[in-house]
Amino acid sequence: METNIFVLGLDQSNLETLEALPHADYRFHALLDKDRLMNTGTLDLATLLGDAQAQLEAFPGSVDAIVGYWDFPVSAMVPMLCRRLGLPSVNLDGLVKCEHKYWSRLEQQKVIEEVPSFAIIDPFEDDALPEGMDFPVWIKPVKSTSSELAFHLKDQQQLDEALAELRDGIAKFGKPFEFVMSHVDLPPHLADIGAMECLVEADMGGHQVTVEGFEFDGVIEIYGIIDSVTRDDTPSFLRYQYPSTLPEHVRSRMADLCKKVIGQIGLRSSTFNIEFFWEPDGDRVQLLEVNPRHSQSHDHLFQQVDGVANHEAMVRLALGLSPDLPHRRGQFAMSAKWMLRRVADATVVRVPTPAEVAEVERAVDGVSVDVVVAQGDRLSDLTHQDSYSYELANIYVGAADEAELTEKYERCVAMLPWEFDE
Repeated sequence: METNIFVLGLDQSNLETLEALPHADYRFHALLDKDRLMNTGTLDLATLLGDAQAQLEAFPGSVDAIVGYWDFPVSAMVPMLCRRLGLPSVNLDGLVKCEHKYWSRLEQQKVIEEVPSFAIIDPFEDDALPEGMDFPVWIKPVKSTSSELAFHLKDQQQLDEALAELRDGIAKFGKPFEFVMSHVDLPPHLADIGAMECLVEADMGGHQVTVEGFEFDGVIEIYGIIDSVTRDDTPSFLRYQYPSTLPEHVRSRMADLCKKVIGQIGLRSSTFNIEFFWEPDGDRVQLLEVNPRHSQSHDHLFQQVDGVANHEAMVRLALGLSPDLPHRRGQFAMSAKWMLRRVADATVVRVPTPAEVAEVERAVDGVSVDVVVAQGDRLSDLTHQDSYSYELANIYVGAADEAELTEKYERCVAMLPWEFDE
C-alpha cells in the first residue's frame, strides 16, 4: 500500500533526494508551488493555508504525512496544516519559541550560560544601542530567514544604515509571523512585542558549527555535527563540511547543550538544528540560533557520509515513527556543500549550461552542481540571500579528506563558465 507524503514547496533536487530514501512505498507529492511560497512580496498565510488544505482534501487517496524542509513560511505551515488534518507534526508553540529569536533567547538563558548578551529594540523608534551594549554587535529581525536583514555593526553609522533597511523590510516576514503567533498562547511580554522588532546581540566568533538532531517520544537524539566555514572577505558561508573536525569534548558539550535547550523549549516530534560558535582560546562555546527543522542544505552531506540523507528523519517523524539513521555507511569519509558566491552586484549574462554541468559531474568523482541563478537575473533582486554576497551555485563534493574536498571544488570552479555585466 502506498504511503502518500505531501511536501510543501517540493523542488526537483530534493525530490530526487527523497525518492532515494530506503522505502519503496513512499510517494511524494508537491503541495503548493515553491515560487509562490518563497515569493518576494507580502505573504498571505491564511490564503496559502486554505489553498493547501483544499488541495489535500481533493486528493483521491490517503494523506499520510505533510512535510517541509524550507524555513518560514513552510516551517510554520506544516504544523498548522497537520493540526487541521489530524496528522503527526511538531508542536506549533515549540516551533514559535524557536523561530522568534527573542523568545528563543529568553528560553535558552533559563538553562544554559552559553548565550551572548542580547536586547530587543524597536527599529521604528530606537536609533541607539540599548544601554549596556557596545559595538560590535549583530542586529536582526526577531523573525527572518536565510540571514536576510541581519547586519554586523561596528559603529553608529552602520547602525543607522541598518535600521533604515530594517524599517523598509521587516514586515516581509514580521507580519505573517504575527499571524502564526496569534495561533499560540503567548506570555504577556511576547504578546506586546510581536514580530516587528529586532534582536541586538553581542558579537560572537570562532569556529561555527551546526548540530542536527530530533525529538521523539520524550527522547532527544543528536545524529550529526557539521562545520560551517565562512569566507575570508565577508561573513557569508563558504562551505558546510561533514563530519565536524572539532575536538570530541567540544562536540559532546554542544550535544548536551542542545538537549537542555530543546527540553526547555518543549519542542516535540521534530528535527532541529542548532548553530554554535567555539573559540579555541579559552575553550568558549556560545549558542547562535535554534531552528525547529533539519537543514536541507546538509542532505547530500549525510547521504555521502552516512548513507542516507537527513530527510529520512523528517519523513519518519511525520509518519509518527522514530527515526533510525545509519552512521558512516556512505561512499565518502567527508562531504561538503560549497557555495560559489559573488560579492559585487551584477546582471547574470551567462550561466553554465546543463551540458557543461554534466561534464563537470562526469569529470570529477563524487560531485554534483546546482546552479541557482539564471541568465538575466540581477543579483541584488534575488530572494533569500544574506546581506553580504550573492549565491551563484551549490557544489556538493564527496572526498577522502579535507584536502581532496578543496582540490575537487577548485577543479569544478575552473570548469564552470560565467559571465556578468556590472
